[in-house]
Amino acid sequence: MGLSKVNRLSSREDFRAVFRAGIRRNSDCMTLRALRMQNATTSVADGKLATATHKVGAPTRIGISISTKVSKKAVVRNRIKRQLRVAFRCLLPRISPGWLLVVIVHPSAARQECVTKQFLQELEQLLVAAEVLNGNS
Repeated sequence: MGLSKVNRLSSREDFRAVFRAGIRRNSDCMTLRALRMQNATTSVADGKLATATHKVGAPTRIGISISTKVSKKAVVRNRIKRQLRVAFRCLLPRISPGWLLVVIVHPSAARQECVTKQFLQELEQLLVAAEVLNGNS
């Protein structure tokens, strides 16, 4: 079972905005990019002016980026994505609303055979470091 539709980050423009202006926190198996949503964001991409409107109180949206450098096998990459989604579902009630989050998985995640418990622990540490969890915002 994946994340609910309101909690999914899916548009290319949102991913670009997070990579362009978001803060970055690293751990052994993954990198977290986080961007606090503003009322209106304007960006110039590829010579085009784009305006995206986000509500500050909107639910946090999460995206997962995992390349073929992590593993050439789609089975391994999909397993890691499923484990990350489970970890995010556990942490979602504690995450402050109004964030755009992207997790980039490192190749070491596949080599170490990380399990959901490890992903949960690392994600929690990254979210605390980025001040995204409720107690730290």
